Amino acid sequence: MPLTVAIQMDPIEAINIDTDSTFVLALEAQRRGHALYHYLPQHLSFSQGQVFAKARALTVQRVKGDHYGLGLPEIVDLANFDIVLMRQDPPFDMAYITATHLLQQVADQTLVINDPVEVRNAPEKLFVTHFPELMPPTLITADNSEVRAFREEHGDIVIKPLFGNGGANVFHVAPGDENFNALLEMFTQLYREPIVIQRYLPEVRDGDKRIILVDGRAAGAVKRVPQPGEARANLHVGAVAVKTTLTGRDAEICEAIGPELRRRGLVFVGIDVIGDYLTEINVTSPTGIQEINRLDEVAIEAQLWDAFEERLHKRRPVP
Repeated sequence: MPLTVAIQMDPIEAINIDTDSTFVLALEAQRRGHALYHYLPQHLSFSQGQVFAKARALTVQRVKGDHYGLGLPEIVDLANFDIVLMRQDPPFDMAYITATHLLQQVADQTLVINDPVEVRNAPEKLFVTHFPELMPPTLITADNSEVRAFREEHGDIVIKPLFGNGGANVFHVAPGDENFNALLEMFTQLYREPIVIQRYLPEVRDGDKRIILVDGRAAGAVKRVPQPGEARANLHVGAVAVKTTLTGRDAEICEAIGPELRRRGLVFVGIDVIGDYLTEINVTSPTGIQEINRLDEVAIEAQLWDAFEERLHKRRPVP
């Protein structure tokens, strides 16, 4: 049955159609006959108990320079849609949190993916702390003396912002690094929140594995190998996507967190694994679909839409 789908995302004209996961989700939805609408997070409004968006009808095609078409702006009531995809990129700031509160208002009538309440409750670097047995040694604190004690114990560490994304302001601090005190000063000036300090995992030189989970089940993975001299394994800072397979430990991690993801309505999730350790659980706007598709000759977006539609039908059974 054709569905009406609203996609809350960043400007579609600026995306890279070779890497963007939302783009292939839109392509698959269109292939299934669903009607698509696009709107920006700042065009979300609440009034008189209803949540509206200034949206445009959307069509997509895999043609560089001509990958989308948008209709005229119209004010739409999101409660009248079958599905809303919350797909804007982080940072996970108060604007992002506000959007989850607004979308929560329509979640009883419209299937919002991922569930906005659980997105709000599951920041990447905090949600993972619910599974301490899977993590590397980790400290979250605003107390510099605690950071120094952690470094004294573990020697080789990574420092990163609690609500950062895309590898921004992530620093590998090796033993004896004279920049350590300056970095602590910088983080104190830049962020009001605590920071994250983890034991450095040298396995990252062989790659950080992004695993996509569809409704709590592993659907595919890609290894992101950093450039020489670079500690960050993010693709947009130059890491290379390499074909990989799931190890026994990877499967163990997925099986441990899968039931909780399903329970929370976190249907589309990307986790990061370095060596034997789970480092992040990404629920806001996971990426990696297209890289996995190309390397493994699969179509994860089809698996995702099967899961979306199954959830919708369970909420509103077809007579």
